[in-house]
Amino acid sequence: MTATESGALKRTPLHDIHVALGAKIVPFAGYEMPVQYPTGITAEHKAVREACGMFDVSHMGEVIVRGPDAIRFVSSVTSNDVSALAVGQVQYSTLLRADGTLVDDLLVYRFADHLLLVINASNRDKDIAHLNAHLAGFDCTLTDISDNTALLAVQGPKAPAIVAGLADVPLDGIKYYWFTEGNVAGVPCIISRTGYTGELGFELYFDAKEAPKVWEAIMATGEVTPAGLGCRDSLRLEAGMSLYGNELDDRTTPIEAGLNWIVKLSKSEPFLGKDVLLRQHNEGTDRKLVGFTFDERAIPRHGYPVVYGGVVVGDVCSGTMSPTLGIPIGTCFLPSAAAVEGTTFEVDIRGKKIPARVVKLPFYKRPGKA
Repeated sequence: MTATESGALKRTPLHDIHVALGAKIVPFAGYEMPVQYPTGITAEHKAVREACGMFDVSHMGEVIVRGPDAIRFVSSVTSNDVSALAVGQVQYSTLLRADGTLVDDLLVYRFADHLLLVINASNRDKDIAHLNAHLAGFDCTLTDISDNTALLAVQGPKAPAIVAGLADVPLDGIKYYWFTEGNVAGVPCIISRTGYTGELGFELYFDAKEAPKVWEAIMATGEVTPAGLGCRDSLRLEAGMSLYGNELDDRTTPIEAGLNWIVKLSKSEPFLGKDVLLRQHNEGTDRKLVGFTFDERAIPRHGYPVVYGGVVVGDVCSGTMSPTLGIPIGTCFLPSAAAVEGTTFEVDIRGKKIPARVVKLPFYKRPGKA
């Protein structure tokens, strides 16, 4: 029985620290999570864009896949090509059903003797059940290490120097979506140059029992702002990164969601949903995900109706007033013929139809990034 099913919310190993810091705690994906600290969402967002913020994302799920068929198995249920990964490399991918729709989006880490799958907390039980349902015929095993694993995301322009100052291995040479292993604050970690904010930074995976020690060591540098789920959402939206439950769900294929670049139709082995995704690739889709903005100072919110040609065609997936850009930003699905930059449509905000305009994603790119 999951925490959600039993009615009891789980806590990350840093829960007491968040409470002591005055964080606002909310239910999220079966956990009690900090949505913001007394500094506020806008200040936390700004800290990540301009300096360094740290997120406790220990609620995320981690599954080890081990055995001779590990690579072949994971490739058979995901859209990307796991066999293309080098040891030390990370891959963004989607977990698929036979009809091409998404079970989840995930990260795949390749180690010398196993794979690590990082999945969304809200989908953990569903994902593992789905993986187990397709495991027959493959010589590999699954081990859920989620409850024993802490995960911190240290993000922002100053993050690389801060983490490097506490690590006993060189980090300068780690490319985006690669990782290494070493000690941070004396604790063995997987040190991954990934992230969900559009900024530089690292994600640290380590034994959950060591979470307070690592958190306090990073905070002791005096250069880090604790950041909650509120600004994590506004940061990832500015960077054009999708969220399961918003842009991604079990009715959507990765091609509809604009994730064509992680759908490797040329993989040597068959995979779930390939026929559907191949057809969408060749013939197109009925709808596509787009980014949009308003000229008015209205704020789009998740679930607001989207109107095109006088007809409701869907809902806003994500929306906010961008703290960095100072403009309203959002995402939604539009009919494919309309999903081009400059197309105008409307968003119904409590009965008032606000004119919207399709713009190119991402909304924000960090300075110096091509």
